[in-house]
This record gives sequence, structure tokens and C-alpha cells, in this order.
Amino acid sequence: MKLSVKSDYAVRAIFGLARHHHEEEACRVEILAQEQAVPANYLVQILIELKSARIVQSLRGKDGGYRLARPPGDITLAEVLRCVHGQLFESPALTDPRCAPELRAAWKHLQHALTETAESLNFQQLLEASVEREKMYYI
Repeated sequence: MKLSVKSDYAVRAIFGLARHHHEEEACRVEILAQEQAVPANYLVQILIELKSARIVQSLRGKDGGYRLARPPGDITLAEVLRCVHGQLFESPALTDPRCAPELRAAWKHLQHALTETAESLNFQQLLEASVEREKMYYI
């Protein structure tokens, strides 16, 4: 299974906005793109999708940009991936009656495990892991 570059960039964008969440100000696309190593033009398209899913908000004006619509702990990895990718795990075998039932069961098990794991990871946890990593770096 391989996730798209778009999925990776969307997760990076939310992680970057989560890092700025405590500031309660909007983050400009150019700054977010630079911090997360994502092309700014592509990032704008992704942020528009995330906005339509009410994961991010946009603010207009001189101090405009994007910010999270909810606290980082309320946004899961699964939610972001579904927004830009759709179903987290798809296989034609899941609905193919010609596929052996044992294989369909295996695919469903894999689909469930992936979904459950992605639902259990939120951006607050990722921020906390980042802080811990930074602490360990300076020891």
C-alpha cells in the first residue's frame, strides 16, 4: 500500500498548523510551505480541501492565512487522510464475490487495523512526541 504525496503534504500541513496553534493567529501559506518543505502552490490546493472538510479555517486580510479549525487533539490522522485520499484502505477484493472469503476476510482485517490505528493518532500526540524528541536531542 502506498499513500500519495498529497496525503503526505496534507499531514505535514496539519502538523505545521498544529505547531502554530498556541499562537491563535493565522499562518501564512508561504511560511507553512517553507517550514514543512511543501510546494506553496500545491499546499494552497490541499488547504482548500482541508477547509471544506472543516479541518482548517482561512482568514483574509493582511494578517490572513490558515489555522486549525479545532484543537490538535481533536484532529486525527485518519480524518486528514480521508479528506485528501478517501477511504484509507481500498481493495476491489473487498466487494468481489469471486475473491475467496478467506482473502476478503484478511483484507477487511487489514482495513480495520489501518483505520483503527489512524483514528487513534491525533496531532496533539504528534506534537508531544516532537517536543520529547527535541528534549532528547539536547541532552
